[in-house]
Amino acid sequence: MRAWLAAWSVAAILAAATTAARAADEPLKVCLDEDRPPLSVHHKGKPDSGFDVLLAQAIADRIGRPLKIQWFESKLDEDSSPQLEANALLSDGRCSLVGGYALTTDSLVKPGMKTARLPDFAGATRDDRRRRVALGVLAPSQPYVYSPMTVVLGPKAQGRKIGGIGDLAGLRLAIESGSLGDAILMTFDKGRLIDSITHLVPGRDDLLGALQRGDHDATLIDLGRFDAHRAAHPDTTITASGYYYPIGANRGYVGLASDGALIDAVNNALTSLAAEGKIAEFGKQAGLTYLPPREPAVLGDVWAKIIQR
Repeated sequence: MRAWLAAWSVAAILAAATTAARAADEPLKVCLDEDRPPLSVHHKGKPDSGFDVLLAQAIADRIGRPLKIQWFESKLDEDSSPQLEANALLSDGRCSLVGGYALTTDSLVKPGMKTARLPDFAGATRDDRRRRVALGVLAPSQPYVYSPMTVVLGPKAQGRKIGGIGDLAGLRLAIESGSLGDAILMTFDKGRLIDSITHLVPGRDDLLGALQRGDHDATLIDLGRFDAHRAAHPDTTITASGYYYPIGANRGYVGLASDGALIDAVNNALTSLAAEGKIAEFGKQAGLTYLPPREPAVLGDVWAKIIQR
């Protein structure tokens, strides 16, 4: 009997060791948007690049697993959203984490629908594009970068001191209809800037190109978007004002609530990487204006906050 128990114990230990080894060999699958410079970029025939690519590799190294990136393309329509796309990718097992996720209360609530379609992703089949995925509950990691809105100035407004939205008075403003920047400018001080605003159509009009041509003097956009424009157009004459709108969102990873152990491991890795200055270094390498996370970690109702201001 004792011999049998000893043999069973050895077998159990070996089985546990084998399971652990398999877990270590299992890739850490991270979903990243293929066209969101300077966060993540995947173009055929070119090396993958971006801040989130560098960070994902560092996270995988810290937790002792190889990295596998699942690239996807985000295209909004009436049946989808960034939140539903991320949830569908995770719930379908395409990845265990989605990187560069804006951490807001709205983006983390339990979805109002039970299923959603997958976004287009690398390796997707015709059936993948048609089917719907049963959705789970999302859980965030701790944030790793702050993503604010910033005022960008055209050539005719270079050197203009901007310490707040009110300093845009007298400038010709351009903004994309329906954007967060649109809501901020249109509601500022009971509509004081409305007569100075020209609305452009997202995806059809070139906002930063119009600013570059001198058609407008200023706009309010996500800081990362300006970084991407500056990287693609090193000779651009549009400039950052240095002003950041005081309501901004942190970005982090999001996974499924059922995978809490992975979220804990990722948080430990993020804490050590931040303490060593590695995350800021990755931002510099990728051409990102890196700002460390700010409180609150998860932004509340941003639209209400804007209207209240």
